[in-house]
Amino acid sequence: MAHLHFCICMLLAALVSYTTAQLIVNVRNKGGETVVEKILANTTADTVTLEFLNSDGSLVTQFIDFKSEVQIFRIYVLGEEELGSTKPQAMCFITRFLRNDFISSDAMSKLRQKNPTAIRTPEEEKEMSIHSLDLMVNLDKGHVLSPHVFNICSEATDGIFAQETDLRTISKSLAKDYITLISSTSELVPSKHPRCRDTSDIGRPCACELRTCIGWYPCGLKYCHGKDTGGRVVSYRCGIKTCKRCLSFVYVAKLKTKCLWDF
Repeated sequence: MAHLHFCICMLLAALVSYTTAQLIVNVRNKGGETVVEKILANTTADTVTLEFLNSDGSLVTQFIDFKSEVQIFRIYVLGEEELGSTKPQAMCFITRFLRNDFISSDAMSKLRQKNPTAIRTPEEEKEMSIHSLDLMVNLDKGHVLSPHVFNICSEATDGIFAQETDLRTISKSLAKDYITLISSTSELVPSKHPRCRDTSDIGRPCACELRTCIGWYPCGLKYCHGKDTGGRVVSYRCGIKTCKRCLSFVYVAKLKTKCLWDF
């Protein structure tokens, strides 16, 4: 019952938020099902939020903080009642954001759609992005990386995961000390643990993999060439390039039962 209640609440919340979304995109996944994405740009905060509800009931949020060059993925995964898990899990993954992988919040805010019911197909499928996450971020100190970490990840009781190399780079650009943010031990290194799907010991930590795909997103701007009134050749923005990218997050789960999808 808790499983069903959470699923209905998440679905209703998603549908309500879609009605106020700046951009709504219908994308067909590999299974032939249509996934509805909402994309919202905030030019004042210089952020972009992309959110969608998967057909398996998982709710995925991709949040980009352009000022801090931080990207946060929050994923709610429904419990498996037949395996004795009824509570949903919430995980947050913080990664470094590369500016050439998504259009700016200002450009995003100017996008308009002529046919919101159309099924969109990305022009390019990027290679899978694999993140081996060996650190856990302290929620109360996450604001050092981005002021949005607390609000987005406050329900991620199973952990806020990051990669040391990413935090080093982000912290250096922000002139911050990333060491104060984290819990860092060898126990958090995925390669030091067996894969959850390969271990029979449900009471020990294991390396868990969680995959998701962003089926459509504006990954760049298109420019055309023309002539101005004086006959000079000029370039101007004339559209966007769209991409798809799948992501793999590999991290240490406290117990095998915290990684039921990776069996």
